[in-house]
Amino acid sequence: MKKWALLEENLLELIRRTSTDLPADVESALRRSCARAKPGSRARGILETILSNVAAARDNDAPICQDTGTLLFYFTTPPGIDPLALMAATRKAVAQATSEGYLRENTIDALNNVPSPTNVGNGAPVFNFEPGARDTIRVRLMMKGGGSENMSAQYSLPDDRLKAGRDLEGVRRCVLDALVQAQGNGCAPGILGVCIGGDRATGYAHAKEQLLRRLDERSDVIALRRLEDRLLRESERLGIGPMGLGGASTLLGVKVGALSRLPASYFVTISYMCWAMRRRGVVLAPNGGVRKWLY
Repeated sequence: MKKWALLEENLLELIRRTSTDLPADVESALRRSCARAKPGSRARGILETILSNVAAARDNDAPICQDTGTLLFYFTTPPGIDPLALMAATRKAVAQATSEGYLRENTIDALNNVPSPTNVGNGAPVFNFEPGARDTIRVRLMMKGGGSENMSAQYSLPDDRLKAGRDLEGVRRCVLDALVQAQGNGCAPGILGVCIGGDRATGYAHAKEQLLRRLDERSDVIALRRLEDRLLRESERLGIGPMGLGGASTLLGVKVGALSRLPASYFVTISYMCWAMRRRGVVLAPNGGVRKWLY
């Protein structure tokens, strides 16, 4: 019992940190964007307001955004850890975080439109598990708001409208089209997670997982690294800017991954994340104690 109580306590702290404290790499990217924006411009004013909000959330231990989003937990666990017990501890931590105000009542029953007072429901929170080292439990949490989720998109290539074939140039055209379609509705400047391949479901899952990467993390695949860099550069020329009101800072980052696909399918999936890129992680000992905070 002591083990699970300690685990719940540290999962609660993970949720608190994720909800109230923007990761340093994301805040630094926002500051660089603000410094590049023309003094007195609308873009500069919006970015200054965003940074003030980030500071106020941290100082007041309050959520960065009123939409505290879908909670996606990614667990890497050692042999012998009971996933059902781990899920139960996480649900308790989510309920506690909601009661303490770190999460809004943000989970709605899709059939009767009634919100859950605990943010625990059918499919909420979302759990992902993979095996890991014997002596550690690694937990990563991403909170993905509804506005940015609404701007996510999936394409099936070839696409005659975009003149996009089944190659990286076709992928590039899809990503830029999704960005143009989103404009400022995803709370730009955003971050894009992209998956090339997979099926419709795994494409979205893998695209979201790309958002767990730090903004300064480069792809190990040269072709993907070049594509990420090119898309980030080209996003600046679209003129969409913060909140879609003009400027160069349309994106803070682009992260691209790839999965195997079937011969008949070539999906390109884009998971849009708003500037409030709330992701944190923690490495725990098997007894639930903290070994290292991530991000």
